Formats: sequence, structure tokens, C-alpha cells
Amino acid sequence: MDLSLTVLGCATPYPTADIPCSGYLLTHGDTRVWMDAGTGTLGPLQRHTRLEDLDAIWISHLHADHSADLLTTYYALLFADVSRPPVPLYGPPGIAERLAGFLTNGPVRSPVEDAFAITELRDGHEAAVGSMVLTTAAVEHGMPAFGVRVEAGGRSLTYSGDTAPCPRLTALAERTDVLVCEAESTTPNAVHHTPEDAGETAAAAEAKRLVVTHVGRSLTPEEAAVRASARYAGPIDHAVPGATFTAG
Repeated sequence: MDLSLTVLGCATPYPTADIPCSGYLLTHGDTRVWMDAGTGTLGPLQRHTRLEDLDAIWISHLHADHSADLLTTYYALLFADVSRPPVPLYGPPGIAERLAGFLTNGPVRSPVEDAFAITELRDGHEAAVGSMVLTTAAVEHGMPAFGVRVEAGGRSLTYSGDTAPCPRLTALAERTDVLVCEAESTTPNAVHHTPEDAGETAAAAEAKRLVVTHVGRSLTPEEAAVRASARYAGPIDHAVPGATFTAG
């Protein structure tokens, strides 16, 4: 069985006509995890799996381009044609009240817990989901934000979420088979990687492969990959919707 990541979307900070915001589907055997639920990703998710078959949802942080489609997923789970128990949802502290704040339209709080079985993330959190183990690390994004290392079948894949370069991400990604790292910024700053930063993080972690994602709108993904290659000598790919990357 392969540990694989399929790109549902990678646009920032809003969708293009053809590319949804950040979202990925992790698979290993029969285990399926939706990782980040950015604007527009619920649609393409259903090309690959039914909501009934999801084992969990994992959210890196609460910016809308990584979490907004949880809102429509709530309606799908409670008021449409989906029949299943609440989906395990791993997300930053306060995620339940954030969802309820938007979804509540009267004096009674919307029952978000009827749709999602919520676990709040923290630095070092570990969860077994089907055949996968998800280990979370706090990262630097100016708000509660997390990266995750996914391990299954002796393989590993690490996702940065949104973050500036930071020691916790480098440690999380140590010798990972695939590092999926954001490269939103064209110049260094305190909340995002540049493509060169992504290359440096991959090199410092001794990652076996780098996939740049969440590239800023002033760069093409191809340009970001070339810039990352100045700092990282290993194989580099870039995320596009529909692409699948396999660990190992």
C-alpha cells in the first residue's frame, strides 16, 4: 500500500477560476484523511472519495483559504444525503466556536459537534487514524498554526501548513520521504516561506523529496520550484490540482 497525497487545490489567498484553495487528500489503503479544507476543495474531494468514507479531517489553521469548506461540509453531513457518524476533525484551538459563530443563525447555537467529532491540536499531538499516525507540531504563522507528519507503512509525508521557516517544522520533517512545503512569499517575512526558504527547510531536514505548494500569485509554481532548487539538491515537484505524490 502506498502513502499518497492528492492535491485538491493550492491557490492563495483565494481561488482562481481553475484552482481551489489549499486542500489535500491523504490515502493509505482504505484510510482517507482530508487535510485542509480551503475554499472550493469539497467539490474535487468527491472525485476521489465520498464524505461517508472519510476517516478524518485535519486543519492546519483557521484562515479561510484553509478551512472555509468546513462550513458547507457541515450542511452536507447534517442536512443532505450523507449518512454517517460525526467526522473526526482535528484543528486549532477554538475551531468549534469559530464554526458555530458562522453557522448559528438564531438564538440556539448550531450543533457543530453533531457533524464533527472535534479534537483541538497542540504541539506534539499524535493521533492514530486508520493505518496512519499523524504527529502535529506548532509552526510560526502569527496565529495558532500547525504542520503535520503522516506516517504509514514505513513511509512518511510532512506538510508545512502555512508558516515561516522554523525549527519545529525542520524537526518534524527530519528525513521525511516527501515534504510538502508552502512557498507563498517572494521575499522573506515572519509568516510564510519563500521558495528559497522551502529549499532550505528541505535541505536542513534532509527530506528525500520536496513539493512546493501554496505559491503566491506573483509566481508560477514552475518558477517557485526553480528558485527552491537553488537551496535544495534533491528532487522537486510543484503542486497542481489533481496531482498525486507518493511517499517513497
